[in-house]
Amino acid sequence: MIEPGRPPAEAMTNPRADRVRDVAKLVGRSGRLKRRQFLAEGPQAVTEALRAHHDCLAAGGTPVIEALYATVECLKRFPQLLESSSVPGSRISLRIASELVLAAMTDTVSPQGVVAVCNFVDVPLAEVMASKPALIAMLCRVQDPGNAGTALRAADAAGADAVIFSQSSVDIYNPKAVRSTAGSLFHLPVVLGAQVSEVVAAAKSAGLGILAADGYGQLNLDLLQDESAARSFDQEIPDSQYDLAAPTLWMFGNEAQGLAGEEKALADHRVAVPVYGSAESLNLGTAATVCLYASARAQRRSV
Repeated sequence: MIEPGRPPAEAMTNPRADRVRDVAKLVGRSGRLKRRQFLAEGPQAVTEALRAHHDCLAAGGTPVIEALYATVECLKRFPQLLESSSVPGSRISLRIASELVLAAMTDTVSPQGVVAVCNFVDVPLAEVMASKPALIAMLCRVQDPGNAGTALRAADAAGADAVIFSQSSVDIYNPKAVRSTAGSLFHLPVVLGAQVSEVVAAAKSAGLGILAADGYGQLNLDLLQDESAARSFDQEIPDSQYDLAAPTLWMFGNEAQGLAGEEKALADHRVAVPVYGSAESLNLGTAATVCLYASARAQRRSV
């Protein structure tokens, strides 16, 4: 077993070594797609990847982590990384590496001391719908890695059951996107490259209502939340058009263009988040957080 503070003779110190170059190929999309692997960087993301790894193995699933590269200093500071990766039967290749090696493996200017080579973790749409989800976020043509990661993290925090990325969305395995999720990528099911119409049809068949986040929507999110609160006191809500406590799939659109007309047409309702100040609109991450938490709170209140 590797002990922090005592690097083995085979510690990796050459940033031009073949193994280092092989790992660095995962920074590019073509390298990721060819091997169906990606990089998770930093103690937070790797800790969450390790937890998911052990959960998958316990359930008889595919390992999440294939290899782990860390500095001695990082393992000293975060001993749980060594402990978790060294569990008997973990099937993780752990190697000590220098900071220069980690820098050569990744696209970050200042490496965080540990890098994990992970297998893709996305799942089929059918698997998500078969799990009887109550809350799903669907991101339609989201382009920015940081926005995609932030929205996924918001969905995780709100207790959503899955996040679905439509066709033409950013690659969630992009290193920047992975970093932006802060480990949430390993917490909930993620579907990639989905066709919006197929997702909506499957969601409706699974009993979910479809809400489109739209600044010009005919429904007001504040009003829906007020109605939800009133229901918790057994008050009747005349002319209510949607119950936020119902199983729901929220649709969020492209950062610059929002949802396309054909995407809005697939929704049961278009819902606007009211803006009380002078800002033109909310950014994707903020809008997703507000909408998902509105549904999450209503659903928990109704239990």
